[in-house]
Amino acid sequence: MTTSFDTEHGAGVTASAPAPALAARTRGLRKVYRSTVAVDQVDLDVPEGAVLGMLGPNGSGKTTTIRMLLGLVRPTEGEVELLGRRMPDNAQHALPDVGALVEGPGFHPFLSGRENLRRLAAAEPRLSTSDIPKAVEDALERVGLGIAAHRRYKGYSLGMKQRLGLAGALLVPRRMVVLDEPTNGLDPAGTREIRTIIGELHAEGVTVLVSSHLLAEVEATCTHVAVLHDGTVVAQGELDELLESGSPGLVVSTPDGDKALQALQSNRIPGKLTPEGVRADLTATSAPQVVEALVHAGVAVHEVKRERTGLEDLFARLTQRDAEGDRLSEVDEVKA
Repeated sequence: MTTSFDTEHGAGVTASAPAPALAARTRGLRKVYRSTVAVDQVDLDVPEGAVLGMLGPNGSGKTTTIRMLLGLVRPTEGEVELLGRRMPDNAQHALPDVGALVEGPGFHPFLSGRENLRRLAAAEPRLSTSDIPKAVEDALERVGLGIAAHRRYKGYSLGMKQRLGLAGALLVPRRMVVLDEPTNGLDPAGTREIRTIIGELHAEGVTVLVSSHLLAEVEATCTHVAVLHDGTVVAQGELDELLESGSPGLVVSTPDGDKALQALQSNRIPGKLTPEGVRADLTATSAPQVVEALVHAGVAVHEVKRERTGLEDLFARLTQRDAEGDRLSEVDEVKA
């Protein structure tokens, strides 16, 4: 796999690694509703076992992309593969291994949460009739609805409705779980519980695709990110690499700040003092060369780390436009 980023007008990072197996992929995906282009030439890779956060402003095409990925909407153009199956023609083979919560749950308002979930479980092809009661109770407990399962759905809060929808997606073990704004309407405690569930799924090797507008949650839970803007993917890849790609700097923790700065200047490496020690600019050099210059000068190096851009700053840079109306970055992509 080659990961390339160009978020700073030409400053790039290139690294080679084996191409990962993909749980889902799209190529040239396009969806047009009459005169409105909702999704335009989306090439999306969802690595197997990853937690991929799909980010984008309202109207960027996130939900439409998810719906095409699940075979709920047929693309105008392009190809979709889900768990190795072409969609939507092979939906009946792929979807039993996929749990999904898209655009909010829909249940019978006058039935209880438990009764609604039992009806959903009855349509689950991999649940026998005798297994349904236990599967329903396990799913309710996992999302924290055990004590409210007897209440009618119409009396549920928005957050409780989201939990019940998530319980439906987790009735049986899945290879992939797709969650469209899963924390919508949840309080901070509920949001933490969803984060825990996503972490458990990741630990079990389940691929998780999460659409969210909560950048802090994505940064806390996701291993990969795809950023959509105006129906197009403007960046995708491993979260850590994306965050580091926009900040070509190395932060060195040392008690010898002045001495370290002199060593950098002697080696023509731009640098500045920081509360921790020094920050070296990596635009024209590499991290090993910085460390070598400092150690050779007798600087005590306690810790070295790449400077990271916050996800909020990266998201803003990728989705805002400059004064001439052009995007600030080229498309960043993972090439298999």
